[in-house]
Amino acid sequence: MIGLDASNAVLTSAKSGIGIEDVLEAVVTRIPPPKGDANAPLKAMLVDSWYDPYLGVVILVRVVEGTIRKGQQVKFMAGGTEHLIDRVGCFTPKIEQLTELTAGEIGFITAQIKEVAQARVGDTITTVKGGASEALPGFKEVQPVVFCGLFPVDAADFEKLRESIGKLRLNDASFSFEMESSAALGFGFRCGFLGLLHLEIIQERLTREYDLDLITTAPSVVYRIQLRASRTDDAREIYLHNPADYPDPSRIEQIDEPWIKATIYTPDEYLGSILKLCQDRRGIQTGLTYVGGRAQVSYELPLNEVVFDFYDRLKSISRGYASFDYEQIGLREGDLVKMGILVNNEPVDALSMIVHRSVAETRGRHMCERLKDLIPRHLFKIPIQAAIGGKVVARETISAMRKDVTAKCYGGDITRKKKLLEKQKKGKARMREYGNVSIPQEAFIAALRMGEE
Repeated sequence: MIGLDASNAVLTSAKSGIGIEDVLEAVVTRIPPPKGDANAPLKAMLVDSWYDPYLGVVILVRVVEGTIRKGQQVKFMAGGTEHLIDRVGCFTPKIEQLTELTAGEIGFITAQIKEVAQARVGDTITTVKGGASEALPGFKEVQPVVFCGLFPVDAADFEKLRESIGKLRLNDASFSFEMESSAALGFGFRCGFLGLLHLEIIQERLTREYDLDLITTAPSVVYRIQLRASRTDDAREIYLHNPADYPDPSRIEQIDEPWIKATIYTPDEYLGSILKLCQDRRGIQTGLTYVGGRAQVSYELPLNEVVFDFYDRLKSISRGYASFDYEQIGLREGDLVKMGILVNNEPVDALSMIVHRSVAETRGRHMCERLKDLIPRHLFKIPIQAAIGGKVVARETISAMRKDVTAKCYGGDITRKKKLLEKQKKGKARMREYGNVSIPQEAFIAALRMGEE
């Protein structure tokens, strides 16, 4: 169906209990047995880690070379930390304590580690004395790719959110967060995720496990910005993941944004719409193949365009039949600008975003139209503007609530009515100058959630 060679597939059904023996036989014959010298210096790969309230951090390891025993002093080669092993065992599926794990075996160890962040997946564990000189290849530092702000709907839930995020961090070393405050949304956290799926999982866990009602700001990615030298600062390179920290545009030499290689499988009847979606998102097509009635499309896309609402649009266009997979391919230069939203000439940080110049006007108009429907009318006119630097690219105006001041004029000269209307106009202008626009919390939630849709 998706181009895999199925000539050696085992015909089996777990639901019906068909071919179970064949699967077990295939595991024995086709999957190569583990190799490794039990007497060589210890090399164990850290496969996974999680926090247990009684044992501390539990580490799942695969021993590639050597033997790992209780009481050994070991070090994590990438992390640079040393620990004393106090428990060795395996899951069968219950915990079974062992004296040692040798080459080719998988099991768990505990070593009085308090934080999961110290036990990085992919790290190599070796002994302090007579240990391996080289780590196992392939280890990469975990770097957050997608960022967004998490704020409690009810400001009184902030402490509960802080506690919940702290507990999640104990179990998930790839999740990062720092405190953030917004004039519109109050106190919350700026969180970093490995990707969109990771973001959705964290959101779901906070909602379900910790019973929190959250506002999520529009997701953004990490940009690399080259800054020119100024009178006070040297030229330097910064990484930006919050649009509110966007530097002065006159100092920006170059902005690089992350790109991905996307692979989309779809029934061919939806292919035209999907190609148009990818083109609209600044995609570059790199491949198109057919397998039966399905098509496989390869595209290079900016991650910024994918985090906005790409996945939902893809599912809508294909009625849920298209599947989407992506991998990162590095940073590329882009003509990117910060678009700010101004309500009554006051910037609203929570709604600012970094966009490509070619789509800034469309996005700005879309956001202004939406806010016009969401912000309640006041006694004075409220302009809603999308601006890039000092240039306004889109505008909507919420009309003022007005009293009919000419109702008492039943006749007479027209100048009587004009005088009353002029007096009202001056009053409205004065009111707008000194008045504050109160944007209800619901309007922010709706604007940000509709942005995701």
